[in-house]
Amino acid sequence: MVSTGDNTLRAEYVDKAIKAIALMEYKLKSLCTIDSSSAYTETYWRETNTDPTNVGVSAIGKIKGTPRLSPFVYGEVAWTKVTGINEKYAVEGMISYEDEQMNYLPMIERTILRMGRGVAKAVDDAIAASMLANAGNTFAIAAGNTWDNATVANRDPIKDILYGIDMLRKDNIDALAGNGYLVLNGTDYTNVISNSKFTNNPSFKTADVVSNGVVGQICGLKIIVTEALEVTAPDVAYIVVKDSAMVWKQVQPLTVQQIVDPGIKTTIRAWEIGHCQVVTPNAICKITNTRS
Repeated sequence: MVSTGDNTLRAEYVDKAIKAIALMEYKLKSLCTIDSSSAYTETYWRETNTDPTNVGVSAIGKIKGTPRLSPFVYGEVAWTKVTGINEKYAVEGMISYEDEQMNYLPMIERTILRMGRGVAKAVDDAIAASMLANAGNTFAIAAGNTWDNATVANRDPIKDILYGIDMLRKDNIDALAGNGYLVLNGTDYTNVISNSKFTNNPSFKTADVVSNGVVGQICGLKIIVTEALEVTAPDVAYIVVKDSAMVWKQVQPLTVQQIVDPGIKTTIRAWEIGHCQVVTPNAICKITNTRS
């Protein structure tokens, strides 16, 4: 049995609202494999993406053409130990009983939305920082060819995107197998979407329905627009292979709780616990595009 002000009477609404927020607001987290965790500290081993090559490493010779009865050329795999700490992302808002009952605006609904969005943005900002720090492939667009260069003819984002795809391919990572994403901030998206080389490319198309920031496709990559990149490095774009590059270690998914103090106030509390692991750095290509 519950009383009139008991938050369980509103649980269904909160659940639906928070799932809708997650669908709309998470952009970079949608690129991660979600892996549950119950530990404070998470440790994993990041494997090098370098395969043994056909280059002689001793007097014996090369991989190709090993003579009969000859010892094999030696090759080895290397790993790096990486440790991360699961962190809490949390925020809460308070609505007085009078505001809830008498304001023109739906105070509970709007506060649920804003608290949930605050946590989602903080999580995406943290993932963006991990991408910036750990991208295994990187190149800088020449100063005279940036995507906002005053000489329109010098802008060539298609060539830059294809070059990034090729960098991943050289590491035996296929960004064109269906899970490749081009991740842009709003300014860079505006610059490339206004470029005729971009929009006239036969591979370009807009999204029928925008979800998780995906606004279209180009060169076999889905395009994501997120302002989380503006927080970490406004001049950087990325090519990311979804589910290969990153893991989100999740102790607690995004959760919202209404705490009702009848006749006085309602507290809206939102939180999530986890952290990002870049398990395959070479599945991320960082494109530095210094603005003019």
